[in-house]
Amino acid sequence: MQSIEQFFPLLKQPFKAVITCHQKPDGDAMGSTLALSHFLQQLGHEVTVISPTNWAQFLDWMPGVDQVIDFEANKENATKIVNEADYVFCLDFNILHRTKHLEPVIAASKSVKILIDHHQQPDTASFSFGFSDVKMSSTCEMIYDFIVQSGHSNLINIDIATCLYTGLMTDTGSFRFPSTTASVHKIVAHLKELGLQHAKIHENIYDQGSEARLKFMGNAFLYRMQVFPEYNTAIMAIPKTDIYKFELKTGDTEGLVNYLLSIQGIRFAAIVIDREEERKWSFRSKGTFDVNIFARTHFEGGGHANAAGGRSSKSVDETAQDFKNILAEYKTQLTQ
Repeated sequence: MQSIEQFFPLLKQPFKAVITCHQKPDGDAMGSTLALSHFLQQLGHEVTVISPTNWAQFLDWMPGVDQVIDFEANKENATKIVNEADYVFCLDFNILHRTKHLEPVIAASKSVKILIDHHQQPDTASFSFGFSDVKMSSTCEMIYDFIVQSGHSNLINIDIATCLYTGLMTDTGSFRFPSTTASVHKIVAHLKELGLQHAKIHENIYDQGSEARLKFMGNAFLYRMQVFPEYNTAIMAIPKTDIYKFELKTGDTEGLVNYLLSIQGIRFAAIVIDREEERKWSFRSKGTFDVNIFARTHFEGGGHANAAGGRSSKSVDETAQDFKNILAEYKTQLTQ
C-alpha cells in the first residue's frame, strides 16, 4: 500500500469516485464520507457516496446525505456505479467485510482502492493507497488532514466543516476521550473561524431521540443491566423482544454502552444486542484495559483500545453467559 501523499498528484485529473464506509454508519463514517465528497466535487470529480446499509435518522440532516445511496436498497444501480468508478475510497473501516454485502462488489471491482482509517490491524493488501493511523481521534480528523496536506485548505466550506465536526464530536465522545489531542481542538478552532455552528450540530445528533427510545433505555437500565463490582464491569444483554416492543430503529441503541462507564468504579462496559442475523457486541473501557484485544480474542471483533465491537452466532443469553465466564480471566487487569 502506497502512502496517501503519493495519491495527491492524481487529484489534478478528473475521475469517477465512489466513497464508502462501514455498515450502519455512525457520525464519523457519514461525516468523513460526505466531507470528502464535497471536497472532491469542488475539484471537478464525479463522486457518489454509497453506504453498505441504511443509517440512523439522526444523520438525515447532514449536508449531502440525501444523495447517499443505500446499497442494500439499490444493489443493481450501486453495483454499476462501483464497477464504473476509477477509485473507491474506503473510509472508517480497514477490512472489506465491514461493508457487509457490498464487500464482493468492491473486491471484484477493477477500481483503485484507497484506505483512510484509524482502526487497528488494517488489511493493507486490499488497498493501493492508504492513510492508516490508530492515534487519530477519528476518520474526520484524517480527512481534514487529507484536504490540508494536499494543498486545498481553502476549499473547506461550511458543508465540509459541518460534516467534519460531526465525526470529530461523535468519535471523541464530545471531546472527552483520550484521543482528543491538541490537534483536534486546533481543527475545531479552524472550523469555528469558518462560521461553524457547533451547537446546532450537537442538537441534531443528540437531541432528536424518540419517546420510544427513552422508554427502551429506561427498561434496559432496570431489567437488562448487570453490574459485577468484583470485576469493575457492567453489561447489558438486549433481546430481540425489546427491539420489537419499543419499535427501535437504526441508531436507537447508539451510545447506550457509554452510560455503563458512567457508573462509579466501572472500567469495562459491554452491550450485546440480538440482531436479525447475529448478536452484536459493543465494548468500552477506561484506562489501560484493551477492549480491542478482548474483542479479537473472544468475539470475532476489534477496533480501538478503549472502544471495540464484536459478534456472535449464539443466542443472546448464551453469548452473554460466555462473556461472564470469560471475565474471571481478566480480574487482575480490571482490578489492579
